[in-house]
Amino acid sequence: MKKQYNWSVLIGAAFLMASSAIGPGFLTQTAVFTAQLGASFGFVILLSIILDAIAQLNIWRIITVADKPAQDIANQVFPGLGYFVSFLVFLGGMAFNIGNIAGAGLGLNVLLGVSVGQGAIMSAIVAIGIFVYKESGKAMDLFAKCMGCLKIALALYIAYVSKPPLAEAAIRAINPSQFSFTAVLTIVGGTVGGYITFAGAHRLLDARITGEKNLPVVNRGALSAIGLASVMRLLLFIAALGVITAGGKLDPSNPAASVFRLASGELGYKLFGVIIWAAGISSVVGSAYTSVSFIKSFSPVILKRNREIIIGFIIVSCAIFLAIGKPVKILLAVGAINGFILPIALGVMLIAAYRSKIIATYKQPLLLTILGVLVVGTMTWMSVGAIAQMLSH
Repeated sequence: MKKQYNWSVLIGAAFLMASSAIGPGFLTQTAVFTAQLGASFGFVILLSIILDAIAQLNIWRIITVADKPAQDIANQVFPGLGYFVSFLVFLGGMAFNIGNIAGAGLGLNVLLGVSVGQGAIMSAIVAIGIFVYKESGKAMDLFAKCMGCLKIALALYIAYVSKPPLAEAAIRAINPSQFSFTAVLTIVGGTVGGYITFAGAHRLLDARITGEKNLPVVNRGALSAIGLASVMRLLLFIAALGVITAGGKLDPSNPAASVFRLASGELGYKLFGVIIWAAGISSVVGSAYTSVSFIKSFSPVILKRNREIIIGFIIVSCAIFLAIGKPVKILLAVGAINGFILPIALGVMLIAAYRSKIIATYKQPLLLTILGVLVVGTMTWMSVGAIAQMLSH
């Protein structure tokens, strides 16, 4: 029975990470970059899947072998570093969560005709309900799985009806005609940046799937999570490509919604409402859970009041959104911000993999370390490239 529950937790952790990644920002970024780069965006997605998988395998393995959350590992690498990493991730998670709540509000606006603000409040109440429940870990796993399957099924339908040019997409995925540093940085940042890659790893810690004996299971979970997020990204990309190839013009105020509306009329628009609500609400749950998991080991009070702090985190995110409004720019910016955080977080984990006081007798595979270092270098280089691109515009 225990093995079966572990398997359930593992799938839950994979879906939690993938659901955290597939937020409203993910939908917006995919539509915007498909409009900018056309079929060549396939190359960016392919490159990002490779970078995502390497980063996630390294981080999940090191956290589960060390049997400590990322902030405690960082503090052991260099005293005080864990507080800095936690500050970055917590801040990135809060910014992301404002966008997530906005996206969920937008979904209810499309579905029920309520204002985006009212939709945001209603969605925040649903997310809080999950953490009020005593078995919130199991509830979160089940919720993440249901929302993940729903998003993929609806995106598959839209990808089918938009009649995308699949042959051109396949060619440009290997031989792109244009490229964007900002797109890669934003997509990788929006999939494994900031708090997102830690969502599943910290869930495994809570469920006690740790130690070297569980590494094969951890590898499976890490790659399944990237696989789920990547399937969703590809479906959205080919759906948007079909619409754009047919001459459709995306509405800049809500680019992702216009992909669905142009592909499938009013039905498509309502389906978009369901998808962005599911994306927003599941990302609110993942973001709140993981951001707070970055500070709960710092004080027994935070550990004891973990659930109340998560609920407070959701309420504050909702209040900030109601005060600020307009989220499309936030959603694009946050992916890039989380992309800047990734090389720092991954770099710290790679150093930790070679400290015996952290990982005892565990030996990190050399190939994984070399690839991890390449990802840190690539993401740092792209961060600089993206900043240069932004400054030149």
